[in-house]
Amino acid sequence: MRRAGGTAISGQCHIWLVFIVLTLQHYHFLQVLHRYKPHWNIDLQLKPVLLAGIIKTIGTTPEMLKPRNSHYQQEDIKRCAKYFNSVYESVIGRGTLMPCRFLTAIDLLHPSLLENASRELWKSAWSKHEDILSAEVLGSAGLAAGLTPEALAEVKEQMSQPATKERLKAYTDEAVEHGAFGVPTVVTHAGAKPQLFFGSDRFHLIAREINETWMGPEPDAVCTKL
Repeated sequence: MRRAGGTAISGQCHIWLVFIVLTLQHYHFLQVLHRYKPHWNIDLQLKPVLLAGIIKTIGTTPEMLKPRNSHYQQEDIKRCAKYFNSVYESVIGRGTLMPCRFLTAIDLLHPSLLENASRELWKSAWSKHEDILSAEVLGSAGLAAGLTPEALAEVKEQMSQPATKERLKAYTDEAVEHGAFGVPTVVTHAGAKPQLFFGSDRFHLIAREINETWMGPEPDAVCTKL
């Protein structure tokens, strides 16, 4: 949680969510962290990255991208969607460069809307069967996230600017420097040294690291699922 204007409240633990918009596990991660904002003293910072950039740097292909694991991934996505009480439909998409540039441009011009825009793009891809490479779909997600038509035009223009490409590359390089080898990745800044957590099943460990309590994926539910 942040004060108006984007400054962190004193004493909060900074948490980075390193993500791409094509993978549903990242949506689960964002949803759960959003639900915990009233419960955990955290400053959540979203950092869109290029997975291809991470792969190129570390020199290996993540297990989730290997063809032999595609069936498992689909089944696991269904299980995760049920556990996290989130969406699940087949995704349509051919890459993440343009959506990531779109979100990075929003991060530069309207950072307070980055979380909403990320959520809307995930809904477009996974719930509405839409192609998030389409300029029309990106625009609709931006408007649904709270951008005005004028602000949306500015964001679309910003997507091709050097500052946007540099910010996206910087986020990707920063993730690798902290040890990221895939996504979703969370980096906590609670102690003397940042700690990296990979995967959408590490919430209990994240809670322990930042001295908070894990109450399942729906902390406000009457019956939580630990």
